[in-house]
Amino acid sequence: MLTAGDTLMSVHELRRKAGDTTEKITINLGVVDLGQIDLLVQEGFYSNRTDLIRTAIRNQLASHAEVVRETAARKTFVLGLQHYSRSDLEAVQAAGQVLKIQVLGLASIADDVSPELALATIDSVVVLGAFHASAAVKAALADRIH
Repeated sequence: MLTAGDTLMSVHELRRKAGDTTEKITINLGVVDLGQIDLLVQEGFYSNRTDLIRTAIRNQLASHAEVVRETAARKTFVLGLQHYSRSDLEAVQAAGQVLKIQVLGLASIADDVSPELALATIDSVVVLGAFHASAAVKAALADRIH
């Protein structure tokens, strides 16, 4: 069985660039915390609430970066961006193998991958971050996505 880090796939370190996709999340904050955020925005420390929240999250992630790297390596996660093209999956199928996709970041499956090819080549999907694939592929893999 192949894992996401095996040599058939190309791995790219995920770095923020203009135009990168983002995911929307919703958080609940107490009114006192929200008031403090608004005060810092009003005083010009941050351009808006989102700017403060992103900065706080990045600071926390930076302070735990070593733990994230060690855990990702121990659990054999690909850290960053992992894309699976139709030709990647056809090569896996031709080799008689199946994939266990484990990504911390973004995993994507090309739009021209059929649900049948995905089912034949993907044993399981674990993504901490975002998983992009066609609706048909996601539906076919629904019981394999954890």
